[in-house]
Amino acid sequence: MEKKVNPYRLYLVTDDQQNLETLKRVVAEAVVGGVTMVQVREKQGDLRVFIERVLAVKAILHGTGVPLIVNDRVDVALAVDADGVHLGQSDMPVETARRLIGKDKLLGLSIENPQQLIEAESLPVDYLGLSAIFSTATKTNIKKEWGIEGLTNAVAQSSLPIVAIGGINVSNLDEVIASNVAGVALVSAICHAPSPKQAAINLLKQMGK
Repeated sequence: MEKKVNPYRLYLVTDDQQNLETLKRVVAEAVVGGVTMVQVREKQGDLRVFIERVLAVKAILHGTGVPLIVNDRVDVALAVDADGVHLGQSDMPVETARRLIGKDKLLGLSIENPQQLIEAESLPVDYLGLSAIFSTATKTNIKKEWGIEGLTNAVAQSSLPIVAIGGINVSNLDEVIASNVAGVALVSAICHAPSPKQAAINLLKQMGK
């Protein structure tokens, strides 16, 4: 039996400040470099722009086997037939989202404190995004900085795959991986690299996969 690939291993979250052409270049390069999942993030509030960006990424991912995840917006995920959606704590309730997207799509949830981690055990989600491991310029409204100890405890406690996000880069990646986390989600370390492809290759090499 073929070993199931861990889709969460190297999880690229796009930078909504980058223009469409840059976004397409970053995703195309990163996929060649080995990223295992791509989440399109759009915080600007323009729905048409969001759909355009998601469709552009979907075209790049077509045939690669890399899942396409939409951040926050279940309607956008449904509109473009994405592989899943990632919700924050202030987005649509996960039970409602699951009913809308069906049982076969991936559903992720951001976890910002230990109480939410406990509550997530009974929710119909596929994986958790633990945010933020370290403080980061990309996300300014951080509720809690988990740190390595918090991450390690969360991984030990949860029955769900956990993806670590927030301030992760080559300097702290070894510690993050040592927590036995399912994967790492990265924005700047790939999106802002001179070569997103080489950045992905180097990150995976450092992760020992």
